Amino acid sequence: MSPSSITAPFPRRPGRGDALPLRGLRYHVRRWDESAAGPDRPPLVLLHGWMDTGASFQFLVDALDALEGPTRRIAAPDWRGFGLTEGPEPSPDTYWFPDLLGDLDGLLDALAPGGAPVDLLGHSMGGNVAMVYAGVRPGRIRRLVNLEGYGLPETRPAQAPSRLARWLDELKTPMALQDHPDLDSVAARLRKTNPLLQPERARWLATQWAREDGQGRWKILGDPAHKRVNPVLYRAEEALACWERIEAPVLWVEGDRSDLSAWWGGAYTREEFERRIQRVPRLERERLSPAGHMLHHDQPEALARRLKAFLDAE
Repeated sequence: MSPSSITAPFPRRPGRGDALPLRGLRYHVRRWDESAAGPDRPPLVLLHGWMDTGASFQFLVDALDALEGPTRRIAAPDWRGFGLTEGPEPSPDTYWFPDLLGDLDGLLDALAPGGAPVDLLGHSMGGNVAMVYAGVRPGRIRRLVNLEGYGLPETRPAQAPSRLARWLDELKTPMALQDHPDLDSVAARLRKTNPLLQPERARWLATQWAREDGQGRWKILGDPAHKRVNPVLYRAEEALACWERIEAPVLWVEGDRSDLSAWWGGAYTREEFERRIQRVPRLERERLSPAGHMLHHDQPEALARRLKAFLDAE
């Protein structure tokens, strides 16, 4: 069964996929009806999270379209090694965070030539990239939206030997992503991760998250190398030094069912996050309910209303 044969009520505002040469890769960028956009509005660039794709934002784009029509240029890349953007050749041992900053910088040069500002929204890993980038290139961002890009637990130098040893061990072990017998199994996997995801949305997302391999199995669109531990420790103060330099207004959005302790236990507490987020200038906050970490799937209409108000504010 091919993705084109799936019957679903999506999308309301279809996007098109472009292949963009970027830093030696052919980057897949999903764009939504640029020709209908008003010239006075900057592009809205959407950055997906780990093990996701740019198509993940389709429900949010549809909800925005219901509010304002196709009056905004929107683009969502698949990060390197995710979705339809292949990783470097030969396959890398590790994916490096600074490469995502480099990819984003090149992408914005292509989408907004001449250094023109853009509106930037990132989810989870994409939110972490967006926050660091906005502090490194503050003049490129007009408004910034972070959907649960919390950052990571602080690390200590003493953790370096064990982290590096684990990475060396994992280099000797081939990584793999679980495949699935059919599209319904892929959709079920998405709903297991996010019980709030509506069945029809899960089925549509499954067609974007996986592809049939010609032998009856559905393969997740992602490089298994992403599963290897990163040998570089996360230094929170370096990230926060970037956060403090953000000049754009920032909207932080989270779901009421998200729980940091479920991801990191006591290594990264809610109290620590609250201390960090207070270092962001010009901060607004929003909590959506009911919503978990994939809040753009759980509450796209509510998110679209808040996003439109934030982007259109004087």
